[in-house]
Amino acid sequence: MITVETAFTTEILENGDLLVGPCRSPKQMLQAQVYDSHASIHDDATAKKLGFQGGTIEGPTHFSQFAPLCERIWGRAWFMTGCLSAHYRNPVFEGEEVQAQIEKPKPGQTACAIGMIKRDGTEILRGTASIDGDGTETALSHRLGELKPLTDPVILADIKVGMKTPRQAIKMDFDQNMGDLYPFSLADKLKVITEPTNYYSQEYNPWGRAIIPMEMLSVLFQYRAREDRLPVRGPAVRLFADQEIRLLRGPLFPGETYWAEREVVALSGSKRTESMWVRTTVLDADNTVVATMLLNGASMKQSYANYDSEYKALYG
Repeated sequence: MITVETAFTTEILENGDLLVGPCRSPKQMLQAQVYDSHASIHDDATAKKLGFQGGTIEGPTHFSQFAPLCERIWGRAWFMTGCLSAHYRNPVFEGEEVQAQIEKPKPGQTACAIGMIKRDGTEILRGTASIDGDGTETALSHRLGELKPLTDPVILADIKVGMKTPRQAIKMDFDQNMGDLYPFSLADKLKVITEPTNYYSQEYNPWGRAIIPMEMLSVLFQYRAREDRLPVRGPAVRLFADQEIRLLRGPLFPGETYWAEREVVALSGSKRTESMWVRTTVLDADNTVVATMLLNGASMKQSYANYDSEYKALYG
């Protein structure tokens, strides 16, 4: 195998107990996304109808800015057993700059708090980064334990915790358009990714072949999700409210076939949303679990045209 010292040349600063990356302006790549035959929250017109200033940048796009910070702390292990676990707090729009930060670990510490802010201090996300854990140390593991049950669901009235989906084959080639949910390719993303490295496009890394960036694992794991046919009522616009990607036997590689299966693990809600928490388990050709993803998809009540009438029919 070919080895190199580090993957990134990103400038990292120390600020007290924090390691801080540079401000970056992530690119919007989901303007043309279609979800359940309608435009998504990443479309300007749809987003403005729901009170946003424009189409939002998808949350996992921000995961790339944490990779240099995590590699600085944990080295190669980050690419093999790294985990980012995040609660998204506020959206980011095209042209805005954001900055990632992580707390400095104590000796032997394998989980650290992370955060991201805009230049004006607006919080974008908070959570944890970790390696080697069993999953109980992550921010969303703790958050799951504190959820209040969803009451009077409409969009999710037919969803039950424990529902599972059939196993699906998934693969990401460099030039493969990832479909209606993700109308771009890995090659397209690498042209604009906030933290570029040859690890993502060439064989000059410890594994001797290109690896998939963590933000694109979200795309790989989700791009066939519309085939699940879980009985979610709609169409309704959905946001990523919480997300965790955890590598167990990483990294994952372009051109490799993996298998994904999903399970509904929790339901929660707020005044504006109904949330379905789904855990995706990803296996390799040897049937070994290589990664997992926990995703809270929050459906916006006001975006579902039949919400009021169905609520009345269900609950009087």
